[in-house]
Amino acid sequence: MAAVETATDELREAAEHGRICALAAQGQRDLQRCLAAHPDLFADGPFDGALASSIALAIAFSAPWCDPAELRLTNRAVLWGFALDWQVDHQTAAAADLDLLVRRQVAIADGRPADVDDPLGRFLAGLHADLAAVPAFATLGGVWREAVRRTCAAMRREWHWRAAARDGAPLPGLADYLANADNLACTVVNVAHWIRAGGSDAHDRFDRLVAASDAVQRALRLVNDLATWDRDRRWGDLNALLLADDRSVVERELTGLVARATELLDQLRPDCPREAAYLTRQLGYTSGFYRSTDFWGVA
Repeated sequence: MAAVETATDELREAAEHGRICALAAQGQRDLQRCLAAHPDLFADGPFDGALASSIALAIAFSAPWCDPAELRLTNRAVLWGFALDWQVDHQTAAAADLDLLVRRQVAIADGRPADVDDPLGRFLAGLHADLAAVPAFATLGGVWREAVRRTCAAMRREWHWRAAARDGAPLPGLADYLANADNLACTVVNVAHWIRAGGSDAHDRFDRLVAASDAVQRALRLVNDLATWDRDRRWGDLNALLLADDRSVVERELTGLVARATELLDQLRPDCPREAAYLTRQLGYTSGFYRSTDFWGVA
């Protein structure tokens, strides 16, 4: 009897995994259409099919209770974050160009149309239009706009840190680096997701959701850095391992950040169980994913 129950449980588990992967497959197809529709934005190599697949899988496993329509905007928001990161880190050489890029993104988040020569802005304008069509955006749109500003400001700040270091200035300390974790572009995605797919309980508790998301984002900043040290060295990106005496310092910091994030999620769970589960699954999935691979394709 026990063997029959075990087999039944395994079948159910496998079927659920298959359902989630099918949800991801639908998201991947939409993202691949985005890549094909914006060849001037998504460069071959870093924006490959595996990146689209990895994004869609991460979101599907973080929110498996959603349907493809609910996750479409979330997936595209992640893709915008990757595109912004690529533009800032690898295609912007002058501070004036960086300032223009940031001004354009913030203006579009405020509802202004994108310039014809701004492919990143046109993509963000599409996200803005999709979000603005959601009823909750009328009251929560300001939270998303602020998240966009924070993300752009954090990426600009890191760009200046790296530029100053090339001129001999010291790198920031680990605490300042973690305070700038919006450069990972997690919270800005989560805010868009909750506006689109969150319920009234979540919408009434957005301050707590953003605080919990920020805590998870700081932990994921270090999860990312510990896993991508070799790639960051090749690409010239900033990494927490450059700012600490040795790897164990970063690992201890990560342990503390995970504990703090878990505490916030436990406090949030009674009032927003689905949103707490989303952040918990996001932290767990990403930690597992980075054990063997990276989101980016080969540049």
